[in-house]
Amino acid sequence: MAQVKLKTLSESDYLAGEQLPGPRHEYVAGEMFAMAGASKTHGTICVNIGFALKGHLRGSPCRSWMADMKVRVGTATAYYYPDVVVSCADADRAPDSPSDYLQAPSLIVEVLSPSTASTDRREKLLNYRQLPSLQEYVLVDQERQWVEVYRRSDDGWLHLMAQAGESVELQSIGLSISVADVYEDTEVPVEWEDCGLPAR
Repeated sequence: MAQVKLKTLSESDYLAGEQLPGPRHEYVAGEMFAMAGASKTHGTICVNIGFALKGHLRGSPCRSWMADMKVRVGTATAYYYPDVVVSCADADRAPDSPSDYLQAPSLIVEVLSPSTASTDRREKLLNYRQLPSLQEYVLVDQERQWVEVYRRSDDGWLHLMAQAGESVELQSIGLSISVADVYEDTEVPVEWEDCGLPAR
């Protein structure tokens, strides 16, 4: 989703403001950013992934959310609204845990768009990786059928990719989802050439 920089305010004022009706905002070190609406393709991809997660996680201690649940990155004094997020942590499920944000997600998914790709690939990648709980960060392209997974390992972060005809392995929750299922009911082309763009 596109971001529009607004004004500087305290973390507590930001959280209070997000309780009110109106547009959602992300927050980074005192700066608040309004979130613009998403495309139909963006929404369909999120629903496809959310549907797969919901069924897979049923009966487990893990919970999934789409679009409206914030993630707090304390070391960056940041709050983001991931497109899809999963937490299996007691800290996020306990009755006395914050009701409006997560602190220990294990899986975060962002669907890329032209206005957010740079932020998702740089700022959010760097900040999300500071979360000790995070095991995988997934980026889903809207211009071709292409999914990237950043996975925490003993040797650092691995960068994996899946394209049409392959599956996305989400080791953090033990789920394999086909790229075809991720893009079901969308018009996203298989390759760059299919949408009139040069191959990368």
